[in-house]
Amino acid sequence: MEPTISILGGDLRQVYLARLLLEDGRDVTAWGLEQGGAPRSVSLDRALEGDILLLPLPVCRGDRLNLPLTDTELELRRLWPRLRYDQLLLGGMTGNLGPRLMADYGLTLVDYYAREETQVANAAPTAEGAIQLAMESTDRTILGSRCLIIGYGRIGRLLADRLLALGAEVTVSARKYGDLAWVQAWGCQSLRTDALAGRLERFDLIFNTAPALILDGARLRETREDCVIIDLASAPGGVDQEEARRLDRRLISAPGLPGKAAPRTAAAAIRDSVYHILEERGEPI
Repeated sequence: MEPTISILGGDLRQVYLARLLLEDGRDVTAWGLEQGGAPRSVSLDRALEGDILLLPLPVCRGDRLNLPLTDTELELRRLWPRLRYDQLLLGGMTGNLGPRLMADYGLTLVDYYAREETQVANAAPTAEGAIQLAMESTDRTILGSRCLIIGYGRIGRLLADRLLALGAEVTVSARKYGDLAWVQAWGCQSLRTDALAGRLERFDLIFNTAPALILDGARLRETREDCVIIDLASAPGGVDQEEARRLDRRLISAPGLPGKAAPRTAAAAIRDSVYHILEERGEPI
């Protein structure tokens, strides 16, 4: 028998996820997404009856479920005791929540965002969204702009490729020598991330993808006043926001870009990962 699927909270990615699953003929209900116009909206009690519960990306904000598209709040400590041990929970960026739920409540939580195919699929809309932000925030073309990308993970690689295609002069900073070799092989200039000091003034655009503080006060003071800095890293990000404000630097904090720039594409990536997880677990799909 095909499992029933309930989508609890999240942003526009989960709204599109509900629509995509319905297009696939799945038995889907949604809760906590009414401001996004999600189909098949039901009460929380009804949603909690689902065999598979699809939780947001990220699952929580503090001690509450991540619910940006509703005025309702739901404390996690009130949610978990209402769930059944035979339900499968799938969420994004779950951290250490999975082992805790198994130990405390006997619940199974799997992180769909931790999968490689999901992260790669999300890197593309992140790179495109970052370029869109750059184009909207500068008075120059990407063509000929001197761009620095901090970090050479999935997002950094795709972003470098797309900036090169648009005619930018691209420099990438990385920590690993192997990454620096690939940077050069793809036609970019390279810098070690720990050697950025004294080399930041020349850049028109700086994209940070590193999930650690890189652009502190000292490094921000080296950037030009007209430089646009786009921080793509998850909170707390890689840029000292308070110091950026004090120095009047043009900082755009843009975590979670796939959900804003291309929610349907991001939702399709989540849907595919959900199907892969069910297939690997031997569950009916």
